[in-house]
Amino acid sequence: MTEASDSAGDTAAKIEAAVFRRLLEHLDSRKDVQNIELMNLAGFCRNCLSKWYMAAAESEGQPVDYDAARERVYGMPYAEWKAKYQTEATAEQKAAFKASDKK
Repeated sequence: MTEASDSAGDTAAKIEAAVFRRLLEHLDSRKDVQNIELMNLAGFCRNCLSKWYMAAAESEGQPVDYDAARERVYGMPYAEWKAKYQTEATAEQKAAFKASDKK
């Protein structure tokens, strides 16, 4: 690998890290959006991001447990976020989730 490609890779990694931080900021600003809504509309949620974070850390030889990954994504311990912001899913949300799981 050349110095130029190393530099381009470093730049890409910095950009991707900034995008990830911005995504977390956006999700933090939209605590009203429930995970089931994200799953139904986009096919992923905050918990998915936490699992992807764990997998990426593991691939870099830096294991992160699920609780620590969720705290990074949620910006606080998951139990605290759940108690403050999570609402019961509606029957319609549950039905949409079940239907999307069959696809």
